[in-house]
Amino acid sequence: MIFQGKVLNWNDEKGFGFVEPNVGGKRAFVHIKAFKPRSRRPVNGEVIVYELIQDNNNRYKAENIQFARGARHVKKRSQAKKGSHFGETFIALFCAVLLISTYIGKLPLIIASIYIVMSLFTFAAYAIDKSAAQNNRWRTKESTLHILSLVGGWPGAFVAQKKLRHKSNKKEFKRVYWVTIILNLSGFFWIHTEKGINFINNVIYPVFNG
Repeated sequence: MIFQGKVLNWNDEKGFGFVEPNVGGKRAFVHIKAFKPRSRRPVNGEVIVYELIQDNNNRYKAENIQFARGARHVKKRSQAKKGSHFGETFIALFCAVLLISTYIGKLPLIIASIYIVMSLFTFAAYAIDKSAAQNNRWRTKESTLHILSLVGGWPGAFVAQKKLRHKSNKKEFKRVYWVTIILNLSGFFWIHTEKGINFINNVIYPVFNG
């Protein structure tokens, strides 16, 4: 029998959640593999059309799931797309400033190198944590991911959230993530000041030069 309902308690990391029919009735289990076709992943509150199946253990699950089309859902996707473009533009502008500052000598090459290395390391940390979530292994602490962002890995964290779809829907995590960006950028602009330059010459260079 065909039903229409809203997705609830969706766990994007593990790819499952539940659906509650609009007309009332049995709540059913929803798995990402049951979407036909699997063009994208759902979000909480999204309306889907599905077949209700009862398995051998008398549990209800949704099969042959499709997204219900409507103006409200198109608007949500449009807003998400705008947010994504903002993030990509923000990253591009930062990278441009970083490269220009390094090229004209305002910023030592070592700072740009730190951003590149930390971004790669942070992306790898997100990938490892996503794999751990999918395979029920020991997870990386969210505080660790935030620290990596704070010390220069936030561009890599952004790419990981977008490409790996990891931590991208957790509002509290995203709020803290943007705080780490603000703090890091504050430090980035500070090192362009006279005090920042002196700090690099007297502290950073001696550390890396032994």
